[in-house]
Amino acid sequence: MGFFSFTQEMAMDLGTANTIITCNGKIVVDEPSVVALDRRTDKMIAVGEKAKMMYEKTHDNIRTVRPLRDGVIADFDACEQMIRGFIKMVHTGNRLFSPSLRMVIGVPSGSTKVELRAVRDSAERAGGRDIYLIYEPMAAAVGIGIDVEAPQGNMIVDIGGGTTEIAVISLGGIVANNSIDIAGDELTYDIQEYMSRQHNVKVSERMAERIKIHVGAALTDLGEDAPEDYIVHGPNRITALPMEVPVCYQEVAHCLEKSIAKIETAVLSALENTPPELYADIVHNGIFLTGGGALLRGLDRRLTDKINIPFHIAEDPLHSVAKGTGISLKNVNNFSFLMQ
Repeated sequence: MGFFSFTQEMAMDLGTANTIITCNGKIVVDEPSVVALDRRTDKMIAVGEKAKMMYEKTHDNIRTVRPLRDGVIADFDACEQMIRGFIKMVHTGNRLFSPSLRMVIGVPSGSTKVELRAVRDSAERAGGRDIYLIYEPMAAAVGIGIDVEAPQGNMIVDIGGGTTEIAVISLGGIVANNSIDIAGDELTYDIQEYMSRQHNVKVSERMAERIKIHVGAALTDLGEDAPEDYIVHGPNRITALPMEVPVCYQEVAHCLEKSIAKIETAVLSALENTPPELYADIVHNGIFLTGGGALLRGLDRRLTDKINIPFHIAEDPLHSVAKGTGISLKNVNNFSFLMQ
């Protein structure tokens, strides 16, 4: 952007786990949705990856906050400071004037009017002037290249950090949808609880996240794709003595069973509310998995076997929503599904 450019366009996937910002079609920020604040002054100390490194390691004068929970803003002030911190990352170089921001922000499809207002207010207080909102499954569909305005049914299952968004899309609108708060965070909690109950070892949220990444699975038989056991270190829950516990993907699959079954039920519920003509399109096209949860080993196979409709993992599931918000930003005058 030049010296006389007073308007900057920015697309944001404001996620529970990660926030991704794109400018001119390029990802310029991809950071954890965490902010570290000074308890005495409430001023921001760090944001993103730097704040995440402090998470669960701070002393009394510093608090680390994940401002979004279950896909919605849980801490309004912290969210505003986090957004402001991410915007500063984009604004590198010295400027005489701060640019006016035109923004497109992805939001959960199950958001209430109050929750949508909270996102808009946070963005405005962080410097946004011309703000559009887009539902995340719609953004994900745009991001993976689906013609969302065609008279054809497509289903998106976007498994993020706080919510799983399920939507049937046709003619530029959401025909049937379901939004549940069973997603990445809940799977992480399941692993924490399982390690405590089954192995008597305390694990932090971050350690449970690492277990999920290394040996997380939706099936107990992955065949040749099976990962090696992951060694977990932590204190005994009763004696506080150090423990070393190997964890295999089969036991993680067992401990995630109930949560994944709820995702299956939510998909079936959305399909029940789908008109027959669109249902036939979905059977023909398959169902598209996006979001970080799509990377859970064997999830596509399990859902395909359960629902008898092919499930396809998007090419870049982590960035599907971010790419879609970026494309929508370039088409704000053409896309009728953007909310202003």
